[in-house]
Amino acid sequence: MNVSISAIYEWRMNDFLISTDNAKLNIQAVHQYLTRSTWAKGIDLETVTASVANSLNFGIYHNESQAGFARLITDYATFAYLCDVYVLEEYQGDGLGRWLMECIHSHPVFEKLRRILLFTTTAPWLYKKFGYEPVNKKNYAWAITRPDIYTDR
Repeated sequence: MNVSISAIYEWRMNDFLISTDNAKLNIQAVHQYLTRSTWAKGIDLETVTASVANSLNFGIYHNESQAGFARLITDYATFAYLCDVYVLEEYQGDGLGRWLMECIHSHPVFEKLRRILLFTTTAPWLYKKFGYEPVNKKNYAWAITRPDIYTDR
């Protein structure tokens, strides 16, 4: 099955919408959250804009206001990196994070992927429910990590 990179998918629950439509994204709101997050503290707007432009994005909206976000960096065939997953504090505790993960996993590209990677220090209990496991094999996963890249300029 070929999955169109430009196809838009949407899911609705009560007053909430999850959409892959980049035109709906409030990049300023995404940037505002990411710059205060534990994983992208200090990230600049230009970097957020470029990262969103080159990803499969999932925006969560409550009455058209940005309530959360996640993105898959993917080749649409074999691999994806799930990152920048968040739900604003005022919307946490109502199952939106779980629903966001359900929507990501139900996207047509997801069923084709051989490997999905995630790095997180928050909500491991959520990701475990969706089949994610820690990678603890010796000499298996390798990375260059620069956690302070946005704040050490």
